[in-house]
Amino acid sequence: MTTKPSRRIRLTSSFRSFIESEASGGIILMVVAALALIIANSPFSEWYFGLLKTYVGGLSILHWVNDALMAVFFLLVGLEIKREMISGQLSSWSRRALPGFAAVGGMLVPALIFLAFNQGETARGWAIPSATDIAFSLGVLSLLGSRVPLSLKVFLTALAIIDDLGAVIIIALFYTEGLNIPAVAGAAAIFIILMGMNRFGIVRLWAYLILGVILWILVFKSGIHATIAGVLLALTIPMRGSRTEEGTTESPLLKLEHAIQPWVGFAIVPIFGFANAGVSFSGVSLSNLADPVPLGVAAGLFFGKQIGIFAFAYLAIKSRLAERPAGASWFQIYGVSILCGIGFTMSLFIGLLAYANSPLLQDETKLGVLLGSLLSALVGAFFLRLSLGRSSKA
Repeated sequence: MTTKPSRRIRLTSSFRSFIESEASGGIILMVVAALALIIANSPFSEWYFGLLKTYVGGLSILHWVNDALMAVFFLLVGLEIKREMISGQLSSWSRRALPGFAAVGGMLVPALIFLAFNQGETARGWAIPSATDIAFSLGVLSLLGSRVPLSLKVFLTALAIIDDLGAVIIIALFYTEGLNIPAVAGAAAIFIILMGMNRFGIVRLWAYLILGVILWILVFKSGIHATIAGVLLALTIPMRGSRTEEGTTESPLLKLEHAIQPWVGFAIVPIFGFANAGVSFSGVSLSNLADPVPLGVAAGLFFGKQIGIFAFAYLAIKSRLAERPAGASWFQIYGVSILCGIGFTMSLFIGLLAYANSPLLQDETKLGVLLGSLLSALVGAFFLRLSLGRSSKA
């Protein structure tokens, strides 16, 4: 009878440590993004952009960052989604309902706002403002201190995880071109083998990781973006493990997640931010912000996220399809909705895929992402700080 409560305590502790590590990584990401902007507009800009274009092993450093390192990021995303769906904050309908409805609104409304500004070729970037940066948003939330209800942190984290799942599906369906059928077939064969290993109870992580590298190579050659290999590998990692000498059960999924989480949060995501946030403002004026792409991205992130998330959450709660986070006011939920407009990592990534052949549109995307994310961070933090001040006086 004592196993279930202890297991629940372990899961809660794991979730808390996840939130804390993501928040710390988000603060580092803010600093690194600012540093990249400063360097890109300093006398060191030539060195910065030249370094990113340097070829190593047949790929530029920028490609290694965006295709290889980010595959590890997506591996962590996949592990988090699987864990939360099986035994975490998304393991039941009651827990999925509110962040699920909110995430749908938070993906749909920003896309519609972006398309209101963009038609024709630039409409390809409709998904750019649709994702929330979990590390960045939790980093801002952590700056508000311990007065923030845990239920709000759980809501934001679960919503962002569902957002990430939506972004992965969008990338796989809408940003894949020119399929290499033999490579696709090879990747499918490796994925089936990995699933079979899971089915037959093989729990040795090294076996999954070796095949995971082969899977990444095949997906990279297939025309599907290589980062999808990380998610596919995550889906095959067993949640249940074997008993250790101490008599406890060691989960391969949790073991791998805990092993790579610090590397992703404190190295991979900051490296990605440093490599992709650097925008040179030479030749860029305020008038460029009024161009369709940056305007659509910024408006989608700042206005679309808060409108979509709060409206869908409000309707779900009022129709009794979901419950309001315990101890959280409507004002605080609205503040979190604004904060979800921080779309930094995933928005930049989708922008690179959407406008792969247009450096100008990539730079305009970065301007829109930076503006929309900055506004969302500042205004969201202001609303939350104001609401937390009210609640402490009540």
